[in-house]
Amino acid sequence: MREAAIVASAPRRLIVAITGATGSIYGVRLLKALRGVADLQTHLMISEAAALTLHQELDLKRRDLEELADVTYNVRDVGAAPASGSFETLGMVIAPCSMKTLAAIAHAYSDNLITRAADVVLKERRRLVLLPREAPLNLAHLRNMTAVTEMGGVIFPPMPAFYLRPESIDQGVDYTLARVLDLVGIGHALAPRWAGIGSTHPS
Repeated sequence: MREAAIVASAPRRLIVAITGATGSIYGVRLLKALRGVADLQTHLMISEAAALTLHQELDLKRRDLEELADVTYNVRDVGAAPASGSFETLGMVIAPCSMKTLAAIAHAYSDNLITRAADVVLKERRRLVLLPREAPLNLAHLRNMTAVTEMGGVIFPPMPAFYLRPESIDQGVDYTLARVLDLVGIGHALAPRWAGIGSTHPS
């Protein structure tokens, strides 16, 4: 009788993509937070527009972010590992997510590795979290968000929460990312948890 092969479990992997919308700080701080998770691999994709925004907003270059990730990919390499459902991941976070990327995902238009990887995450029923950055929203934006939600994705606009009284932009960003990490099942200490009205020190 033939014995079944024993296959070692794949490492925990999270795909992080940064696209050209404003708010590149979300992707940067997410990568920095994930560096402290010992049993996790980060797989990074940066669009061409994101590289421009990184320089405009944070005076950072592409290689500055690539140094924060375990593995990086060229977005034009649609044959890379994350383009296949057999590549096991916890899911994917796109922070920030441009309206162009949102539209491509909503219509399964896999024109680069970011949108292909997102399509794979959806078809494999894994967690896809998009942080869309645009205001105000037109009807096409809203319909695309609805389409992604109906396919199982999570639309998470990076809106600051003021009840924790953030004292800096970084604290506001970290609160949003704390909720994102909750969604993909990664433990963290990025922000205090709400303990109810009247609690002096939320925990």
